Amino acid sequence: MNEKRITLAYGSGGRLTHQLIKDIFVKHLGNEILYQMNDSAVVTLNGRLAFTTDSYVVSPIFFPGGDIGKLAVNGTVNDLAMVGAEPLYMSLSIIIEEGLSLEELEKIVLSIKDAVEESGVRIVTGDTKVVEKGKADKVFINTSGIGVIPNGIDISGNNAKPDEVIVVSGTIGDHGIAILSARKDLSFSADVKSDTAPLNRLVKKMIEAVPEISALRDPTRGGLATTLNEIAQASNVGIEIEESEIPIKDSVKNACDLLGIDPLYIANEGKLIAIVPKDKADLLVEVMRNSPYGKDARIIGRVTREHPGKVVLITRLGARRLLDMLSGDPLPRIC
Repeated sequence: MNEKRITLAYGSGGRLTHQLIKDIFVKHLGNEILYQMNDSAVVTLNGRLAFTTDSYVVSPIFFPGGDIGKLAVNGTVNDLAMVGAEPLYMSLSIIIEEGLSLEELEKIVLSIKDAVEESGVRIVTGDTKVVEKGKADKVFINTSGIGVIPNGIDISGNNAKPDEVIVVSGTIGDHGIAILSARKDLSFSADVKSDTAPLNRLVKKMIEAVPEISALRDPTRGGLATTLNEIAQASNVGIEIEESEIPIKDSVKNACDLLGIDPLYIANEGKLIAIVPKDKADLLVEVMRNSPYGKDARIIGRVTREHPGKVVLITRLGARRLLDMLSGDPLPRIC
């Protein structure tokens, strides 16, 4: 087998670098802005802007339901969507370890292409670097994203108010368990795929139906419990959630039971939390359930004046348990 692999020469800035950019990145991701190949992309924007950046070091780079490329696009799109922004433009910087096959790299880029087409965001600038064998783990990706926030929209993690309710868009813990099941050093497998998905179109429909949404967050690292703690502290409110209402797949529950980990702290990459006035909650859930990425949406709790800055779980037996901020990461490098 004579498989072509990345060498350090691909990161030299010379002929092979330009060939790599032209034959893989521009070939699959090109648009009228990227084709200009300037040092900075020039774009037109109007209104309030949202800007985000993130890095992706997930291991393994291919996993059930996705890969590092799809994850990078969706993660950036979702970060913009969580403040009500319409994602427009992205940067894409890739750090490649010497020895990665060109076939694997192109597979990642094709996945990126599919993800940007689904979300509608455009990659308009980027960078490629190659490092020595052992200095990275196959490939790392850094992205930044820019979006425009519609007039009249004020969605923020510090906007939650007492008597509002908490809605989750679907089952939690899928991504973290999918990553865990794909790791070769674990003799464990679960019939579950990553939920990585772009949520911007779902959020747009939600805002159109209920512009009064106070807060949106995607519960990635640290999971549902940690993200709710962040909102409770930022808004100085209490949060109570009902264990019986939290949607979790049986396969995820079983895996967590086997490994002794709490699904409320497991990462998600295609779910969101919405905090909304109580009288608008049923309408919001109905709208969400009409989207493939919100079909399992449900109300899971409420915002209270009691215990500000704290999150309380009401168990199936009616007991109350404090859900603290995650103090460590049971599943490192999940995104």
